[in-house]
Amino acid sequence: MLLQFAMTTTTRTTSIHKVRRDVLGGKRGAGHEYQRRGRRIRRPDPRRIRPGPHDSTLTGVAGLVELGRFAQEIRLDAELKRRFGKMKTGPRVVYPMPEQLRLLLDGQLCGESRVLGLEALAADRLFVHLAGGTVPSIDTVYRDLCRFDARALTSLEDLMVTQSFAMLSASPEHLHVDIDTTVEPLFGRQQGALPGPNPRYHGRPSYHPLLATVAEVGVCVGAKLRPGDCSFGTDDVPTILRWIMRLRRHVGAKTLLTVRMDSAGDCSELLEALEARSVRYVIKLKATEDLLGAALMCTSWRVTQLEGDAVERVAVLDFQRSEWRHRQVPLRVIALRSTQRGGQQLRLWEDCDDSVQFYVTNDWQAEPESIPREYDGRAEIEPIIDDLKHGVRIGNVPSHDFNANHAMFLSKLLAHNLLRRFAGATLPRAFYWRTPWLLRALICRPGRLIRSGRCWTLRTPPTLVRPPRE
Repeated sequence: MLLQFAMTTTTRTTSIHKVRRDVLGGKRGAGHEYQRRGRRIRRPDPRRIRPGPHDSTLTGVAGLVELGRFAQEIRLDAELKRRFGKMKTGPRVVYPMPEQLRLLLDGQLCGESRVLGLEALAADRLFVHLAGGTVPSIDTVYRDLCRFDARALTSLEDLMVTQSFAMLSASPEHLHVDIDTTVEPLFGRQQGALPGPNPRYHGRPSYHPLLATVAEVGVCVGAKLRPGDCSFGTDDVPTILRWIMRLRRHVGAKTLLTVRMDSAGDCSELLEALEARSVRYVIKLKATEDLLGAALMCTSWRVTQLEGDAVERVAVLDFQRSEWRHRQVPLRVIALRSTQRGGQQLRLWEDCDDSVQFYVTNDWQAEPESIPREYDGRAEIEPIIDDLKHGVRIGNVPSHDFNANHAMFLSKLLAHNLLRRFAGATLPRAFYWRTPWLLRALICRPGRLIRSGRCWTLRTPPTLVRPPRE
């Protein structure tokens, strides 16, 4: 009997850019060849596959060896020892703090975002070997996380940022620093778990971390875990300035830094502090009553985009908030009206269904219509935060103690940046892949750890992943 096939009419699919088998050493599907031969796939009967003896030398995280070699090459282990070696001292110490942090990094890069995940990894031969021959109990890890104080947390955050700086090119011409907050809903009684702004779980206790990323590379250059009742305000300005000036010292004075932030950055103290340090900014303004009135009275709108029914108009408003009027140089306020953009829908103009958005900047040289376009790039921080939440699970907290949760939060960001740096050195084509894909490609690979001739040997399947140079 002849088999009837639905022949494919196209040779290139729209999702071909997502095919990653070539990078990972896999084979492309042979569908066209099977169509030519008139064949269908046939799955084998698993009952015909005989189970063999158990092999205790097998591992599912063979990529940890290459990652460990890379960590030695960039002196990460030495830096952990220098920064945190004195947190646990004495002749009876079995698990020094640098080794504990390294253990947590390995665990997170194996896909286990909780301390409890060490219970599963303790059955993996290679993971136990790299942990020093024994994996500590989770109670020991919990106690060690509680040892972190404000000074140790600052050092850990600085080490995390150091990995980000290593991925920045030397003296870049322009960098965009995007600042945003996110919500981590909690379902326990952890310290600092307080009700606050929470768009999904209203009234749910949570943490409210503050993050800063560089859009050109997509890595975190500043992070702080905060209680759930904290919103952005004057108290956060010193933290933002510390992050910005640390980045400034690294990239040099010739690099143009632009801070982008949503309406939470509509804070006169922040604007003055950034301008005093020659930092350019593009920040969205809150649509207050006086600002809406200035937009309503403005008559100097000009069309900047016209495609079909889509219309955009932009204007520079003659507007200054009361707290800005003592300034010698006024701020530039730009309004954008659009029939397509989302935003605050207000019928300010008769027979017009425009949405209106407002921006403030200290740049008087750029064209007014370029400022909203530049601010649109701030949306790149959203997938980064999403990757942090679902890739390394920054929302999973280990204990009741706030400092312990802060330390775990920073160690996950350190693991994320280390993974990106490792990908850039070993598999550049995969640098911008999401974290789950990077873990599959670089870390969670099968292998066999063998002891022979007083040497350890790791056997892995063939792959296109290039190990780091000696």
